[in-house]
Amino acid sequence: MTQVGTAEQVETAQQVDTAELADTAQQTAQDGAGRPDSGAGNWRTGFRRAIRIASRPKPWKRGPVLAALALLLGLFMLLHAKIPNGTWGLGSLVETFLPWFGLAVPVLLAGALWRRSAVAVTALLLPAVVWLNLFGGLLLDKSHPDSDLTVVSHNVGAENPDPAGTARDLAASGADVLALEEVTPQARGTYEKELAKAYPHHTVQGTVGLWSKRPLSDTRPVDTEQDVGPLGDAKPAEIKLADNRALRATVATDHGPLAVYVAHLGSVRVNPRTGYETDTRDRNAQALSKAVAAERNERVVLLGDLNGTTDDRALGGLTSLLRSAQDAAGDGFGFSWPAKFPMVRIDQILVRGVEPRSSWVLPATGSDHRPVAAGINW
Repeated sequence: MTQVGTAEQVETAQQVDTAELADTAQQTAQDGAGRPDSGAGNWRTGFRRAIRIASRPKPWKRGPVLAALALLLGLFMLLHAKIPNGTWGLGSLVETFLPWFGLAVPVLLAGALWRRSAVAVTALLLPAVVWLNLFGGLLLDKSHPDSDLTVVSHNVGAENPDPAGTARDLAASGADVLALEEVTPQARGTYEKELAKAYPHHTVQGTVGLWSKRPLSDTRPVDTEQDVGPLGDAKPAEIKLADNRALRATVATDHGPLAVYVAHLGSVRVNPRTGYETDTRDRNAQALSKAVAAERNERVVLLGDLNGTTDDRALGGLTSLLRSAQDAAGDGFGFSWPAKFPMVRIDQILVRGVEPRSSWVLPATGSDHRPVAAGINW
């Protein structure tokens, strides 16, 4: 019985093995009929991958367009002074917003990294170095806490809905000398009333005024050639004074007399047909430069809305005589306009013969400009 049972078990096992082998062979045949030989397929796939890798540009050959854009950006910022003004004022327009061109550097860098382009990354060194050379110093805090005199300048805005509130905010700043631009006849009384307690000395010449805690003397308007030509010459003196946009005064200090100029240069406009219109502003700047150059007092402070940045070539006559308090002792760019989202610094504090110790921008008032302040020493 044992031998018979064993023979039956062996026969049964052989039958099972044979069935399994038949099933496996059938499955293999079906798989082979459904797809090409796996060895040959893998070889062809690897060959195609090798071709793709071999034909892919090397890191130093990728991104030529990005590299070219990076070089052009660097040269554009480096040679901005060579951009012609012509009739379109393109040079001044570029120089007004020159710091913002630096934003193109991280954008191009992101593209270079995405393309894994070594040549584009290397080319970006040029605009990065140029931008840092032009504006890197403004990223540092150069201010000092101590100063002998604090000055503030503010274009209060002809459309200011709350001149009284603006005056109170400015008085609370603690400024020793306060310059206001765009003072309308309707708002002049409000400013005089609200500032009288903090500033016993003041003068208003046309649309600009100066308030001071220290005595003022030798106050007079400054002719910035606002009215030119036959029509301007025909205007009576009292009419010209009403529209006057610059003044000069002497402030008595513990260290001697300080010549203070307050100015509001002509507005600029961007016109699709004529470009960046700056004729009046440029003419005013040249006239003001002559007045400052003729100033005999070695200590001078110019406060005002110059409608231009210190990078703008149109203000070159002034910046060659005076230096910017913000550049010398500020923290950041000191943008002042527009008040809601400042993008440029067109409100300036320029000095000669005194030492800027600090420079900053005050909170917004009811004006479309923000006030700018500086502390100075002798």
